[in-house]
Amino acid sequence: MKASATTQQIYGTLADGVEVTVVTLTNGHGIEVDVISYGGTITRLVVPDAAGRLGDIVLGLDNLDAYVASSPYFGSIIGRYGNRIAGGRFELEGSEYRLAVNDGENHLHGGAVGFDKLNWTMTPFTTKTSSGVTLTATSPDGDQGYPGTLALSVTYELTEANELGLRFSATTDKPTILNLTHHSYFNLSGSGDILGHELLIPAERFTVVREGLIPTGELRDVTGTPFDFRRPKAIEQNIDEEDAQLELGLGYDHNWVLKDSADNELVLAARLSEKTCGRILEVWSTEPGVQFYSGNSLDGSLQGKGVVYNCRSGLCLEPQRFPDSPNQPAFPPVTLRPGEKYDARIVYRFLTVSK
Repeated sequence: MKASATTQQIYGTLADGVEVTVVTLTNGHGIEVDVISYGGTITRLVVPDAAGRLGDIVLGLDNLDAYVASSPYFGSIIGRYGNRIAGGRFELEGSEYRLAVNDGENHLHGGAVGFDKLNWTMTPFTTKTSSGVTLTATSPDGDQGYPGTLALSVTYELTEANELGLRFSATTDKPTILNLTHHSYFNLSGSGDILGHELLIPAERFTVVREGLIPTGELRDVTGTPFDFRRPKAIEQNIDEEDAQLELGLGYDHNWVLKDSADNELVLAARLSEKTCGRILEVWSTEPGVQFYSGNSLDGSLQGKGVVYNCRSGLCLEPQRFPDSPNQPAFPPVTLRPGEKYDARIVYRFLTVSK
């Protein structure tokens, strides 16, 4: 069995002449992960199926120019604030802050120039049982309207246990808000749509939304609704039902409640499987919520890896703090203050079943 290994090379050059690098992480079981410094983006994630055949399970584009020109956050680090903030505004300790508005009248995924567009500094590493890369960056005071200078660190680590761990860390010099996550689009079969994938989300409630997918503040019981994934079911089973929440999202694009607040405990956020190939993806997280997005807005205008990305070609499972939390006092807190350290983890576990 091959040992864990890490390699690095040039991926491309930005318009200002800055080089973008790609780091490839491998383990002894054939799993390979490509991470580029632009956006900390996972461009390729190769895992075995039940028969041992290797396949790429994330949507991606073909080159740096394509990622710069147009990418719906394919595989990127999301920040400062994942998901939406209503009206692009919030109040913190008596001051109002106006953020960049890039989703109708709302702020989405950190704004027009979020962390998905940063060119991070990458430091690869290898241990006896893993390969990894640590990405670092600074977000200045006032970036996209947010207060405080952030010192950021994100580590990707692929282990011999077939787990890809992500660790997000940050400190600030002023009180601010923070909600970091990762935004890969998964398709376990590597082609076609994700409607036949089976999904489990062990959550009893989800955050109800209004127009613009902004939470109303209500945490609704999933019982008897299309949002009940407490037992595995095919995504297609309820996605086209007549339901006001599904109509607002054009399908699933909602946050499920996993626990009351962020802490150090990893909990199962979701379990995704695809019977034809026998691949299973488990998502574990320290975060209180997980956003399930069923790729509703993919419209065939993007393509990569020889595939046209039509509606529901991939899905996202984004562990996170709740959307619009700064404007929802009953939601878990998202404030980071000087002297505190933001610490969040996501673990992707790659498994297979017998065909």
